[in-house]
Amino acid sequence: MSRKFAIALSLSFLLHIVLAAVLLMGDFDREPKVAPKVVQVQTIQATIVDKSKIEAQVNKIKQKKIDDAKQLKDLEQQVASAKVKRAKEEKRIKELERQRKKKLLEKKAADSAAKKALSKADAAEKIRKQKETEQKIAEQAAADAKAKRLKEEVAAKKADDLLKKKAAERKRKEQEAKERARQQKMLEQQMAEEMAIRQQARHQQTMTEAGRFTALIKQTIQGNLITDRSTMEGKSCKLTISLAPSGFVTNVVIGKGDQVVCSASKTAIYKAGTLPVSKDPEVFNKMRTISLTVVPEF
Repeated sequence: MSRKFAIALSLSFLLHIVLAAVLLMGDFDREPKVAPKVVQVQTIQATIVDKSKIEAQVNKIKQKKIDDAKQLKDLEQQVASAKVKRAKEEKRIKELERQRKKKLLEKKAADSAAKKALSKADAAEKIRKQKETEQKIAEQAAADAKAKRLKEEVAAKKADDLLKKKAAERKRKEQEAKERARQQKMLEQQMAEEMAIRQQARHQQTMTEAGRFTALIKQTIQGNLITDRSTMEGKSCKLTISLAPSGFVTNVVIGKGDQVVCSASKTAIYKAGTLPVSKDPEVFNKMRTISLTVVPEF
């Protein structure tokens, strides 16, 4: 609308300039110059013709000016009306924008409230589900605890029965063990007594056997002993003889006694080389190292 107004205003300004130029160039108040008589009629006619044209042109310009003024006024009215309309439209737009913003704010508030309500509802639902889950867990825990308690009671009863059974079994075994121990002790005592009797008898037998072989050894020494009544009569010599299991003499140690008798006894022992010993290991152990006293016989 403002562009049309500018065009109309420019056009009006241009027409005013043209009109002003025509008026300045034309002399409408002066009388036309008198021409020579010969051409007077033609001059008058030409003047009249030109003047009517000019007047027509002036009228046309005036009418144009009027039309332009009217058009300008119309344009100005249109511009003013357009301004009013534009102001109203701007006001209406502002009002619409205000209402839009208000509605937007109201919508945001409603959305926020709905969101909060939804969030609150979701939170409440979440809490409800959580409580429901907790209740189920608690019920399951109670059921599990009850089942566990019953199981423990059964296990405790079994354990108590087993403990009693084991205690009875242990008591029976202890009694049996005591009885076996008593019998074993009696048997051991009996065996010990028998062993003592046998050992005593064996010892006696061993000693008897050892004494017998000792006597045989003395006889062997006497058989190999070179005697001299004048130097040996009434004299003796104590000897310690070491023997091998075969009876072989491994060593002779002279103890207390007459030197002549001791020297002759040692010579007699080594002359025999092997002395009679028992084949019984127990008897031999008693005489492995034998001490005896040699008394020359005449």
